[in-house]
Amino acid sequence: MYLTSEDKEKIFEKYGKSKTDTGSPEAQIALFSIRIAHLTQHLKSNHKDYSTARALKQLVGKRRRLLDYLIKVDINRYRAIIAQKELGIRK
Repeated sequence: MYLTSEDKEKIFEKYGKSKTDTGSPEAQIALFSIRIAHLTQHLKSNHKDYSTARALKQLVGKRRRLLDYLIKVDINRYRAIIAQKELGIRK
């Protein structure tokens, strides 16, 4: 796979509370964003890969639902995750 467990730990440490924090919305949004970027690059060269396109749409939906959840629960956490430019999330 393109992400090793060490890479995931770094992501969770940077965006979550610790490197074992895999359940917080911020950590999940960060991981989904990296997976979305990877699948987008794959689809640029393999535009007929419809199953990957479907998986990409599902990931975008999951990330959107988590972002909506963060808006309802804590707007400051939402603004903090949106401010991370390397994730590529827009309002």
